[in-house]
Amino acid sequence: MSRQRSSQRRDQIVQMAASNGLASVEELSAKLGVTPSTIRRDLALLTTQGKLARTYGGALSLEPHPEASLRQRLGEAYAAKRAIAAWAAEQIVPGESVLLDAGSTTAALAQILTGFTNLSVSTIGLTALEVLAEAEHLDVVLLGGRLRTLSQSFVGPVTESALERMSFDRAFMGADGVRADRGINEKDLEQTRLKELMMSRADHVYVLVHGAKLGQAPFHAWAVMPPRWTLVTDDSAPDDEVAKFRDKGIQVVIVDPAPTGAA
Repeated sequence: MSRQRSSQRRDQIVQMAASNGLASVEELSAKLGVTPSTIRRDLALLTTQGKLARTYGGALSLEPHPEASLRQRLGEAYAAKRAIAAWAAEQIVPGESVLLDAGSTTAALAQILTGFTNLSVSTIGLTALEVLAEAEHLDVVLLGGRLRTLSQSFVGPVTESALERMSFDRAFMGADGVRADRGINEKDLEQTRLKELMMSRADHVYVLVHGAKLGQAPFHAWAVMPPRWTLVTDDSAPDDEVAKFRDKGIQVVIVDPAPTGAA
């Protein structure tokens, strides 16, 4: 039984290191209810097994974290994403120029924007473009480039070159994870570089994520945030994670998802 508990604890350590990016000895000790020396022995074994890389004070996961495709994410937390998108749409003023990131929540926002008039909408997202393509009363701009199939988004120097020639009233961003101390988390540096450029071109920046993404870091590439931005999430967001953002002076908006079955 003791051997089984040890194995389960080590599995938990690997999972925590993968989801949070970096796990410290003190954090693991407190969460798992064992001594720091026990954690150090676990880390040493997991390092030998090739599951972790030791760092100063903790460990970094080496196990590949699968990136979910946009198609897989479209149906997740649908009510929350729809409510977040609805709040975001209410911030837009007629005549503005807005920028939509790729992602399932920004795709939900694009759907709402098809009912708008007198609006310029630019996007790097193929899914958002497909939604907006039939909205003849909108000025729709695709920031093309190299298509990243998993995220259905355009990235690379062509996309960046287009962005450098434009500015926006509002940018609505997605994220694989978001932390108060690090910013937006994505699969690779090409994505985070692009997100930083997108945010730098907008007067107002909003990060649209459902509550499960707060405090998460499934990957190891980060986008540095502008001095002022707004986090928009739903009421499933953990209170302790919300507090971390507010303690940093970041505006946090929490929306109530629509009831199941609501339009």
